[in-house]
Amino acid sequence: GTRRRHSFLWQDWCVQAMGEGLGEKFVGTSNCLIAKNRDVEAIGTNAHELPMIYAALANSDEELARAPYEVLSDWHEEHSGNLRIILPDTYGTEGFLKNAPDWLAGWTGMRIDSGDPATGAERAINWWKSRGEDPTRKLIIFSDGLDESKIIELQTQFHGRARISFGWGTLLTNDFRGLTPDDGLAPFSLVCKAISAEGRPTVKLSDNPRKAMGPAGEIARYKRVFDVGEQAEMEVVV
Repeated sequence: GTRRRHSFLWQDWCVQAMGEGLGEKFVGTSNCLIAKNRDVEAIGTNAHELPMIYAALANSDEELARAPYEVLSDWHEEHSGNLRIILPDTYGTEGFLKNAPDWLAGWTGMRIDSGDPATGAERAINWWKSRGEDPTRKLIIFSDGLDESKIIELQTQFHGRARISFGWGTLLTNDFRGLTPDDGLAPFSLVCKAISAEGRPTVKLSDNPRKAMGPAGEIARYKRVFDVGEQAEMEVVV
């Protein structure tokens, strides 16, 4: 919620409210300063920028296809436990999981950050089963455009099928929709991504084509390399 928050003070208040209202169910915040000040855990996952940079530096289509796994291999060497969360959608989740090495199935969980969240969770559960893993021991983190009704819906649908967590961001720390006649306080989509590496453009595809970023020619190339087929467009809430 830091990137699109209404203000620092409002985000700070939201963290306090979550702690008071949810108790032990509130596990932390990705804002390190607020985590320190409020004595809660600083938590988060790796980000899309990492595979975007590795991919931009690839010297061939073959290296490009390996880039998303190489960055996680390097991450694997440095981090363990709850920091081993797969973010699979940078170049399309379906192809990523199809070609993923077996060792990646041993990671703690997966973050669902684009596309239909229920579809993404079902795909994760089926993938873990296909790799001989028990999904009920895995962590699924939903993090795309969440509000309280969507959180309740997903919790109800997947309770008992996996460990479930929610990265509730913009619509917690900046939910002022409908409070002014022109809706001028509604949050807008603010995205912070690397745009190049050593002069080469970066690309992000996502599971929602409306979230794709990069030059059109490079987007087409990445779709070919990562075998991204038809994708359903979804409204980008924030």
